[in-house]
Amino acid sequence: MSCSYADGLSPYENKGVLGQEERYDTAETLRLKCGLLADWIQGARHVVVHTGAGISTAAGIPDFRGTNGVWTLEQKGLKPSMNISFDEAIPTKTHMAMKKLIESKKVKFVISQNIDGLHLRSGIQRQYLAELHGNMFTEQCDKCGRQFIRNFATKSVGKKSLDTVCRSEQIGGRPCRGRMHDTILDWEHNLPDSDLTLSDLHSSVADLSICLGTTLQIIPSGNLPLYTKKYGGRLVICNLQPTKHDKKADLIINGNVDEIIITVMKKLGLEIPEYESSMDPTRNSDTTAKEMDWTIPTSRIKEMNVLYKKVCKPMRRKRKTFMYERERTDTTKRETKARKQAFTVKQEIKTEDNNLAATGGMYKAEDDRVVPEGNPVKTEENTVDVETCRYSVEDVTTVEHSTNMEMNQTV
Repeated sequence: MSCSYADGLSPYENKGVLGQEERYDTAETLRLKCGLLADWIQGARHVVVHTGAGISTAAGIPDFRGTNGVWTLEQKGLKPSMNISFDEAIPTKTHMAMKKLIESKKVKFVISQNIDGLHLRSGIQRQYLAELHGNMFTEQCDKCGRQFIRNFATKSVGKKSLDTVCRSEQIGGRPCRGRMHDTILDWEHNLPDSDLTLSDLHSSVADLSICLGTTLQIIPSGNLPLYTKKYGGRLVICNLQPTKHDKKADLIINGNVDEIIITVMKKLGLEIPEYESSMDPTRNSDTTAKEMDWTIPTSRIKEMNVLYKKVCKPMRRKRKTFMYERERTDTTKRETKARKQAFTVKQEIKTEDNNLAATGGMYKAEDDRVVPEGNPVKTEENTVDVETCRYSVEDVTTVEHSTNMEMNQTV
C-alpha cells in the first residue's frame, strides 16, 4: 500500500509541489495529440518511456502529489480512501501496453520510479526495465549484490534485512553467506548503480522520450528525459498536472494515462494484452529459480555503452554556451595567430638569407663584420657625428613644440 510505504520512510519536509490543479484536453484535442504521438513512435529509432505513480492509480494505488495523493492529503491530516494492497493490485492497461510495445520493438526501455512491482508482474523482462526507487517484490543480497523476485510484497522499507539467506547457490552460483534486504530506497539512499547507468545511457541514446504519470519533481530521475533533448530528440509529457519540464517538452497531453495509451495503441494497430497470472513471476509456481533472478546483466550495460559512443559522441554540441569557454577559445585563437605570424616572419628571413647567399655572397669588412658583397653597409668612423645628429633631431622637436605653444596662446 502506498500509505504503508509512505509511513515507513524517514521524515522529510521538502516533498515538492503538492495538489496542483488537474487539466484535461478536449476529446478532439486529445485525439489529435494521440495521433501525433503514435506517428512519432512509429518513426522513432529508440523510444524510452518514463513512468510515475500516475500510471498505477487505475490499479487502486494512490499517487503522492495528485489532488488526492498521499502527501497532498497528509498535509491536511487525511488518508486516501483508495488504498489497495500491493499483493492485491494487478497491472493496468498502461502496464500491459508497455509489455506489448517492447515485444513489438516500438519501445526499447522503460524507466520507472514506482515501487509497486506492476511492471515486473506484467511480464517485462529485466533487461528492458530500470527500477530507480526499488521494488516491493524484489530482494537483494548484501554480499554478492544479486537480486531475486519475491512471491509477496515486502513489509519493510529502507533496505532493511529480511532475515533470509542469499539464493545465488540455487541458480548455479557460488555459495554466498550474504543476507537479503529489501530494495526500497529511503530519502537518503543513492539510486542503484546498474539501473541508473542503463537509464542514463538509454535516455541519451533515445530520439523520443515519453513521460507517463509523473510530475518529474524527484531528481535525478526527473531530469533523465532532458538527456534526450540534449542530443536532439523529442520529449512528450502525458500528465494531468503541470510538470517541472513542461517548457522543454515538444508535446504535452493532459488526460488520463490509460485513455491516452489505449488511443495510441489503436493508432499503432496493436492490441493490449490482458493480465494473466501465469505470466506473473510472483504468482506462477512453475517459475524456476533461475527465472527468479532479477539481476541486471552486465553484458547489457556494455552493449549500451558501445551504442552510446556511436550515437551520442559525434553529436556533442559545437557551440560554446558558457562565457568562460568562449574566452578560452578567443585566447587560443589569438595565440595560434601569433604563432603563425612568427613562423611566417622566420620563413621570410630564411628565404632572404638564402637569396643573398645565392646572388652576391658575403665578405668580411676590415673590422671583421660580415656584410653583403653587393651592398656594403656604410659605417660611421666618428661617434661625434652620431651624437650631433641626435642633438639636432631633439632641437627640431623643441622648436616645433615652442611653435605649437605660441599658436595656442595666440588663439
